[in-house]
Amino acid sequence: MAIADVTIMGAGVFGLSVGYACAVRGAAVQIIDPNGVAAGASGGLVGALAPHVPENWNSKKAFQFESLMMAEAFWTEVQALTGQDVGYARSGRLQPLADDAAVDLARKRAVTAAELWEGRAIWDVVPADTLGAWIPPSPSGFVVRDSLSGLIHPRRATKALAAAIAKLGGRIEAKGKAEGKVVWATGWQGLVDMTNRHTRQIGNGVKGQALLLQYAAIGAPQLFADALHIVPHADGTVAVGSTSEREFDDPTAVDAQLDDIHARAIAAFPVLSGAPVIERWAGVRPRSRSRAPMLGRHPFEEGAFVANGGFKIGFGMAPLVGQVMADLILDGVDRIPDAFQADQNL
Repeated sequence: MAIADVTIMGAGVFGLSVGYACAVRGAAVQIIDPNGVAAGASGGLVGALAPHVPENWNSKKAFQFESLMMAEAFWTEVQALTGQDVGYARSGRLQPLADDAAVDLARKRAVTAAELWEGRAIWDVVPADTLGAWIPPSPSGFVVRDSLSGLIHPRRATKALAAAIAKLGGRIEAKGKAEGKVVWATGWQGLVDMTNRHTRQIGNGVKGQALLLQYAAIGAPQLFADALHIVPHADGTVAVGSTSEREFDDPTAVDAQLDDIHARAIAAFPVLSGAPVIERWAGVRPRSRSRAPMLGRHPFEEGAFVANGGFKIGFGMAPLVGQVMADLILDGVDRIPDAFQADQNL
């Protein structure tokens, strides 16, 4: 068996995106994950690729913006290579506005979005009654509509990335020996492990529960209402999520908190009231202490690298995460923002 140039520990979206970027550049890649592809949070249901609000601009928001702008070309390339549909669409997002103060703030953000998003996407405030039936009730009569948000089917996209790596000659194994340059992309357990090797918390896991409804709204924008993402996938389903649980006993168990999510989704968008539930899901997302992705040189493994902490924004960040990590691993060029460097969590 060929010796790997790069070994990646973890087959979630960060690990696979790094592996794919390295494989595209000709590196021999192996990925090791005892649980297999899409076994953790990257195998979830929701897939909301939503930007941070366009104000108080910083390196994290700029990185996310660049990555979201890359997303269509990135996922189209993965689909073309594998023939597997990843469920990507840049279909935008609608958010109800509660009152006049919320409308005023949203209009100010529309001004900053025009500058910060470089005219490549819009954030505007529109009357809710001009948008048809797929709209959450809005107390103010207005909603925010942005064209930067996208959506993806997380499980399909993760598996397609794995298939793309295989097409490029890489291999994905349940176990194996680390060869070449090593990247640790082991999700929340990896953050806990680093915390246990340090004097304070580096990161932890935050459990999320979500559900999938049988309801066709293909091509419609995602909705964000009552802190819930309501995401209409291209297969005729709608995903709703999620909880944010800092304390949990069973990482994959669903419970009454998911019933509450369902009830809130129906209250925010009554058209979903009769939609059958076809799947209930729970998983744990990796959250670094800084809440930013944790990228670059591993703080405890000499000569190794880390790609972790994609809490809630992992799929949106993944295209650019893969590129900047490949730059560092293969070429020694560090384009990772200072706020993402692993030592920021120490």
